[in-house]
Amino acid sequence: MARQIKLGLRLYGVGGPGQHGLWKDRRVPNDASIDIDWYIAQAKAAEAALFDTLFIVDSQFIDHTYPPHYLNRLEPLTLLSAVATHTRHLGLVGTLSTTYNSPFNVARRFASLDHISRGRAGWNVVTSFDTGTSRNYGLEEHLDYATRYGRAHEHVAVVRGLWDSYEDDAFPADVERGVFLDPSKLHALNHRGEHFAVAGPLNISRSPQGQPVIFQAGVSDEGRTLAAAVAEGIYAPPGTLEETSAYYADVKTRTAAAGRNPDHLLIFLGAAPVVGATDDEAHRTARDIYEADNDFDRKLGQFGRAFGAHDFSQYDLDAPFPDVSELAERGGRTRGAEIVQRAREEGLTLRQTVEAFTTFRPSPFTGTPTTIADTIETWFRARSFDGLNLGFRTLEDLERFAAEVLPVLRSRGLVRSEYDADTLRGNLGLPIPENRHTAARAVTV
Repeated sequence: MARQIKLGLRLYGVGGPGQHGLWKDRRVPNDASIDIDWYIAQAKAAEAALFDTLFIVDSQFIDHTYPPHYLNRLEPLTLLSAVATHTRHLGLVGTLSTTYNSPFNVARRFASLDHISRGRAGWNVVTSFDTGTSRNYGLEEHLDYATRYGRAHEHVAVVRGLWDSYEDDAFPADVERGVFLDPSKLHALNHRGEHFAVAGPLNISRSPQGQPVIFQAGVSDEGRTLAAAVAEGIYAPPGTLEETSAYYADVKTRTAAAGRNPDHLLIFLGAAPVVGATDDEAHRTARDIYEADNDFDRKLGQFGRAFGAHDFSQYDLDAPFPDVSELAERGGRTRGAEIVQRAREEGLTLRQTVEAFTTFRPSPFTGTPTTIADTIETWFRARSFDGLNLGFRTLEDLERFAAEVLPVLRSRGLVRSEYDADTLRGNLGLPIPENRHTAARAVTV
């Protein structure tokens, strides 16, 4: 089958990063982030456009500087369970942290979503970089990078082990024989490792897709290594064609080195298309969107996220960028290190550093429908992504992209014309993982 672009939709309700003023748009209900009907409408529009996934981002720490959507939003799996009952094909991907959740609860909650959706669940594995989250869980300090990623590797392994508690044919439910469960097909995990001790078994069977699909969003070296080892989908950050192609090649190479088929790890590139009647109109719209949120005090407040929600307002804006490199180690280390290095090398003040990292950078996917389709095709064929994780400001923007850009891509055979399957794995072209106990039995026969 010819390689085709996968499509994901990410939602930020009343406004996520770079969208602080979106809640003022009359097309967006000011309670959208807690309005399940709003999410269902978005999901139905995405499914009508034959998208693969709906992606819900999450974090568990806020302060008053955070984007409006972060301040008042629904918990991902509760939200996705409701959406599942109003959709049939759309994959449902939710974010849960391995740092602040136990494997047993994560395994049970995602297995439940997988059954509710009949095989459409996905787990976005994160280690949490908002250091303030630690204090919401009774810890004085956020775990360091090495510990967080070591815990993440073990956490995913335990969850997958729990998802294999029952073999696929464990429940004969034979009324005549009075046999509901074949006990030989039920397996305790009995895991004891560096970070977790989990007996099992899990009290829920495997779904039609075997196990939920594992997604990950790491940019750091540790994040890429984790993705290569366990992920089946990865959310990649935006960048230039050269940057994204290099990222793609690196992650695929690591996946092969880990003994996995690189085609079984799909890279979704973050993108926010802006469609216009002309290229100039689209670029003016993109600039207007940026200027609507171009408030320095807000940008200064958000700048601290990579450094554990550090308060940069305490510094002289026109003095050299402060030495906060140690704060990035427990926060968003890759982004923080990039900021510190550039500020040091270029001798930037705090004000100049904030401006340098928040300057206007329009999406490369900006222009007329044909211009956007041409760019998407060029990047896809250059192997800078396998799919796009798309963000739109309003439902109208999503519907316009679906009505004007997707038909161009569809005419070129670059996106599907109908769903391939009822499960997320089926639509992504990913194999169903064989139950480990069934596989072991086959080897011994």
